[in-house]
Amino acid sequence: MPSAMLVLVGCQLVGELLRATFQVPIPGPVIGMFLLALVLGIRAKRTGTGRTPAPLKPVAEGLIANMGLLFVPAGVGIIAEAGVIRKEWLPIVVAVAGSTILSLIVTALVMHWTLRPAHADGADHEGGVS
Repeated sequence: MPSAMLVLVGCQLVGELLRATFQVPIPGPVIGMFLLALVLGIRAKRTGTGRTPAPLKPVAEGLIANMGLLFVPAGVGIIAEAGVIRKEWLPIVVAVAGSTILSLIVTALVMHWTLRPAHADGADHEGGVS
């Protein structure tokens, strides 16, 4: 478990370093998450298995099980900035609604493209007539 936690924290650190180096407006932990997904994807292709590495699984499951605790700082931040939220509620609501709709559209398109059948090119590979 310590090695898996070290991998997760290391990915976050690399993400933070990349964010600071290239001045990108994406949070370091998000960059680290993409790097971890990339490494796991390459590993899965190389080994031929899509399984999560054994040491990483209990750490990931433990973090997911306690995810509610990870939202406490965000909740405290919202309460601490209640005055700003009261003054700027309309742009916040528009941004949240717009980003939610955009996320749903992008997710639907990605799912559509990735789950497209292999014979979607119009050819019937089973010898039957359409």
